[in-house]
Amino acid sequence: MIRGAGPVITELNERSREIFRHIVEAYVHTGEPIGSRTLSRRLPVALSPATIRNVMADLEDLGLLYAPHTSAGRLPTQAGMRMFVNGLLEIGGLPEDERSAIDAQCRAAGKSIEQVLGEAIGTLSGLSRCAGVVAAPKTQRSLKHIEFVWLGHGRCLVVLVTEGGLVENRILDLPDGVEPSALVEATNYLNHRLAGRSLDEVREEVLGELELQRHQLDELTQRVIEAGLATWSGDGARSALIVRGQSHLLDDITAVEDLERIRGLFEALETSERFLRLLDLTGTAEGVQIFIGSENELFGVTGCSMIVAPYHDARERIIGAIGVIGPQRLNFARIIPMVDYTAKVVGRLIG
Repeated sequence: MIRGAGPVITELNERSREIFRHIVEAYVHTGEPIGSRTLSRRLPVALSPATIRNVMADLEDLGLLYAPHTSAGRLPTQAGMRMFVNGLLEIGGLPEDERSAIDAQCRAAGKSIEQVLGEAIGTLSGLSRCAGVVAAPKTQRSLKHIEFVWLGHGRCLVVLVTEGGLVENRILDLPDGVEPSALVEATNYLNHRLAGRSLDEVREEVLGELELQRHQLDELTQRVIEAGLATWSGDGARSALIVRGQSHLLDDITAVEDLERIRGLFEALETSERFLRLLDLTGTAEGVQIFIGSENELFGVTGCSMIVAPYHDARERIIGAIGVIGPQRLNFARIIPMVDYTAKVVGRLIG
């Protein structure tokens, strides 16, 4: 589902729509302006260059086209791209080979959530030739096993395995004096209580038990259990913004000033907080969301676009978002179903 088409589309007759569609499609393909003479050879109906120029002038008056230089060629404006996406874009299905590539890379057994998400957006980035971004959710799945693995030097690895076979790992600094035997006891204690339940459910119950029955476990074992559960706190925060394929954002660079603008976007990606807020917008609406250029402050300077879709857990709650960032002239018809399908695969695997 994409936001409504807006009123401008109703002002165009069929001939104007066809000419505008060809201008946008040429821009998506080459990034270059196209002139009336070239268009007259490409259109399925016979129109003179003079007639096409008149239509292009009308489209320019509507704010849908502009001339980048004094040549006769025209490019779509940001408003033009929005109207095209909302009102004229024809979206087909995802080709079977691209479905297979996404499915093959997103197999989940034995992988951490970060690995599943990283491979999903790595594949999405490669297929789309864009930067891929995903917000990793906190763990809310039913659990199968937890284990504290001794690493020595006052540290251990906490391994969490879900019923679906996904694995999450955290490094934990141990309280002074903890021996490997305390980790074994903590592992046994938690596994006796967690089967088939979410971590938040287990955490609430276990912390209550420890408060009431402290005599059953020694103090260091209790502290290991509390610290281990705290590594996945129930504060609702996402664990990470994962980004892959940033170099694709450099593919369309043609000037030094363009490079400086993209560097600013790289810095925003590195800090991640603003992008997480943007991805949170997907939690207010179902389906694929599209941001073009200055419609969002993050892309206003760079002229980039973003296609993003939410993914859901088994209860159909939105738990994260996945998408791509690329130039304003993204091949929306191809990439929208790609993002949508990847979001559904990710949701099925980790939801």
